Amino acid sequence: MLYVRLSRLTEELRLAHGDGSFTRRLSGISRRDLLILDDWGLKPLAQAERHDLLEIMEDRHGNRSTLVTSQLPVEKWHEYLGDPTVADAIMDRLVHNAYKLPLRGESMRKTKGRHEWLGTHEAQAERRSLSL
Repeated sequence: MLYVRLSRLTEELRLAHGDGSFTRRLSGISRRDLLILDDWGLKPLAQAERHDLLEIMEDRHGNRSTLVTSQLPVEKWHEYLGDPTVADAIMDRLVHNAYKLPLRGESMRKTKGRHEWLGTHEAQAERRSLSL
């Protein structure tokens, strides 16, 4: 399993192009049973980043699982990817056999922070005063 934010992955791949380790890096990604791409759609992708993403999706398609997290609705992913031809290819490999799990409610980061706050002594006193 590999968890990585998309922006970090694209930066790592850019560096891998420069130092000659790109093919080895792609091979390592393709061998992972599960690739989790977090924060999909937060920043625009450059042309080279789109092509790298296509390479990853091509290597994994039908062989390994890929999980994408995004606050961007799936309907906007094609537009986000930019280049229509590359976007079609990525979406074809990523979305058409996918399970979509739309989530509602507060962000887990917000929820976790709130729970941590509720665990403090001040919060416990606050809860007792609210329950009276």
